[in-house]
Amino acid sequence: MSRISRRIGSIAESATLAVDAKAKALKAAGRPVIGFGAGEPDFPTPDYVVEAAVTAARNPRFHRYSPASGLPELKSAIAAKTLRDSGYAVEDSQVLVTNGGKQAVYNTFATLLDPGDEVIVPTPYWTTYPEAIRLAGGVPVEVFAGPEQGYLVTTEQLEAAVTERTKILVFVSPSNPTGAVYPPEMVAEIGRWAAEKGLWVVTDEIYEHLTYDDAKFTSIATAAPELGDRVVILNGVAKTYAMTGWRVGWMIGPTDVIKAATNLQSHATSNVANVPQMAALAAVSGPLDAVDEMRTAFDRRRKAIVAGLNAIDGVECPTPKGAFYVYADVRALLGREIDGVRPQTSAELAALILEKAEVAVVPGEAFGPSGFLRLSYALGDEDLAEGIGRIAELLGRAS
Repeated sequence: MSRISRRIGSIAESATLAVDAKAKALKAAGRPVIGFGAGEPDFPTPDYVVEAAVTAARNPRFHRYSPASGLPELKSAIAAKTLRDSGYAVEDSQVLVTNGGKQAVYNTFATLLDPGDEVIVPTPYWTTYPEAIRLAGGVPVEVFAGPEQGYLVTTEQLEAAVTERTKILVFVSPSNPTGAVYPPEMVAEIGRWAAEKGLWVVTDEIYEHLTYDDAKFTSIATAAPELGDRVVILNGVAKTYAMTGWRVGWMIGPTDVIKAATNLQSHATSNVANVPQMAALAAVSGPLDAVDEMRTAFDRRRKAIVAGLNAIDGVECPTPKGAFYVYADVRALLGREIDGVRPQTSAELAALILEKAEVAVVPGEAFGPSGFLRLSYALGDEDLAEGIGRIAELLGRAS
């Protein structure tokens, strides 16, 4: 008899966190590793958010249990923020505050799926989606869109993936890991298609404020009103406000779904820590000035990393329109000799880059098919330039 249950033993470790942990361990051991792995802004959390947390920590009210679904004032602020940013009107009862965006993802699939239900997952995908689907007993169905189509899936591809067991479509724009942003007309078309099929749409909007050039964030919940109440919005403060360690996210959906997910959370973790909730309240209620400053820096780094990678023979890097990732196509490098090694997969190439160039990147296997590398440009300008320089020097020896 196995010591570990099949359900837990079958899921994979978060590849992005694993790469980040390995990079930090090597740095702690004295190696000058530069990490492009974790999607974590290098900026400090805005001062006014930190001050809100300090004030809350001194208030005895926040030393006690609070409602499992979230502090009432935060839920109200999230509803107001959703109307402001997504144009989607919701009641406070439709909001569940979670321990980061990952718990929102898990809660959603655990609440909506029965064993054997299928979930269409546009690929490349964030590494947690398929694992959370499997934990809930569901079956992820990958629909791959490569760089030749801008990493954007089409309704024709989605149609080909539907079966009688399909229950949910995952929709993410701006995307992690590719940085792709769906234009408004595609968002509406996909939403209408899902509504016609009677599917639920689970949409992750955590990168909503990080778009560049002419790209605009469009919420599928408002672009396709035909979906009615068969949509769940996932979001959080981590990326927009440089609050990855504060662990505050949320899910928004129909009242019955939120009530059921709240019941689950009441047994799993109970309420999110009150002090981070009050910090999140200050963030979502406050101005977006700090966000604009970060986006300006990300935009500068985006252009620099794309130019640097595209200057390397065998690397093709589309220019992302959102988030803070590039998804480089390295299929032309696989099988070529690089510093005495012939990597056959992007996982082997990423390992080679870490060992020889002391740069941590995440291989495409973490997000779907092999042949790609994800690099986050949410790190300092100097580290970015040094890291890309090291990669270019190593890969320049390919033959």
